[in-house]
Amino acid sequence: MSAGLEAPLGPGASSDAIDPATPRWLQPLARALRLVNRAMTGLGMVALLAASVVLTYSVVSRYFLKASTDWQDEAAVFCLVGATFMCGAFVQSLRGHIGIDAVASLLPPGANRVRMCLVDLMSFAFCSFFAWKSWTLLHEAWVDGQTTSSSWAPPLWIPYGLMAAGMSLLSLQLLVQSIATLNRLRAGDR
Repeated sequence: MSAGLEAPLGPGASSDAIDPATPRWLQPLARALRLVNRAMTGLGMVALLAASVVLTYSVVSRYFLKASTDWQDEAAVFCLVGATFMCGAFVQSLRGHIGIDAVASLLPPGANRVRMCLVDLMSFAFCSFFAWKSWTLLHEAWVDGQTTSSSWAPPLWIPYGLMAAGMSLLSLQLLVQSIATLNRLRAGDR
């Protein structure tokens, strides 16, 4: 297995550019996603740093001060959930997911384009369903006032909201990429 960094933009294009196969009517959304993804990576870095500081403080305070650490683990988990889900669309925009190159190398270029198109569409369907379920979990947590079972008891709408927003961004990113892939496939078959 290797990193499936399949370049959707063509030779010499920067990863910050919009895929030329993206239809003109969809380019404003693609640009907006690019800006939002950049902001989310910055926030994700801050969240990872905050999680590491909180966990380090937890270890030091438990070992040296014999202090209770009932809030630190959940705070770190919330930061990690936010960083993971909110940065997913950025990773997808680079096609930085892990892929298996063996299948791609065995297929002829036309069949590989079809494979990429099918994978994009199936990923979009799965992530859209996941986003919808995340929004229903967020709604239930908000309406019912659900909290975690710890003594700190932070509200569960926080991680569910991060999950719902992140999966929605990822679904939008996959939609834009799926349409661009379909355009490229249609142009390649002519």
